[in-house]
Amino acid sequence: MLRSLLLLWIPAALLSGAGAQYSSDQCSWRGSGLSHEAHHRDVEQVYLRCSQGSVEWLYPTGAIFINLRPNTEPSWGHSLGLHVCIRPHAHSQGANMYLEKAGELKLLLAEKEQASGSVHCFSKDDGALFVEAVPQTDISRRITAFQYELVPSQGPGVHMYTRLHSGPVACVPCSDADVLMAVCTSDFVARGSFRGVAKVTEDHSEVMVSLKQVLQQKSRIFAWGGARVRSWSGRVSLPARCHIPTGGEEFLLTGSIHFGEAWLGCAPRYKDFIKIYSSAQSEGSNPCQLHPSEELPFS
Repeated sequence: MLRSLLLLWIPAALLSGAGAQYSSDQCSWRGSGLSHEAHHRDVEQVYLRCSQGSVEWLYPTGAIFINLRPNTEPSWGHSLGLHVCIRPHAHSQGANMYLEKAGELKLLLAEKEQASGSVHCFSKDDGALFVEAVPQTDISRRITAFQYELVPSQGPGVHMYTRLHSGPVACVPCSDADVLMAVCTSDFVARGSFRGVAKVTEDHSEVMVSLKQVLQQKSRIFAWGGARVRSWSGRVSLPARCHIPTGGEEFLLTGSIHFGEAWLGCAPRYKDFIKIYSSAQSEGSNPCQLHPSEELPFS
């Protein structure tokens, strides 16, 4: 059936696209297989132009071909490439997910694997997302649903989110240049210490952190404890094989936010970061400016 669906899709793609389905906000799409129930072999085109969003397909029938692109020119540039990460909802069922490239399909995520809610990532160069409904013998309600994000490939670091889900990852210390760039480009930058492991899975650990300063955060992933506590708290995730420092030593924590969760990037000891930053500052080689020695106001 997969081969016949692809053969049907190829000539359809050459048409004007009058039957293509566009989401109203270009970030998320919600559709129903009942709209083309009489044409079980249809492949519906879905176009999304956003860095993150969601797909919800009720009563899956036939297949949908999902075209994903960012809505703006990526700030990280073309040279770093682009990955797609998807997180199925726990209730997602009714379809298998594939990567399609040059008319060939490669299974990405089977229907039975979606209930775990694990994140799966792939390079845009590996193919496009092709979702095919699993044949059903009844008409009970099924929904294939997932969130997606478009993320850049990342360089060496303590954690590389895209590689974590597409192959083995080593906990490689960041170079001085990596640290300085991480301060400029990360979704969060904070000064604090690790307090203990909150959760462990096969591939990653969630670690509790206590933060003296939050220099930057893209969204409010860390909670302010109030005037009496005068510190921030939260959790960061990192590969399970990475060593988690104990003893309350201070680190500069940087990283990215994916699906509302903080993932650790470069995390040098704070005293080492001060030396790295000061040296680059005196040489005029800092890619951006910070004032890490100052007690910045909590915000």
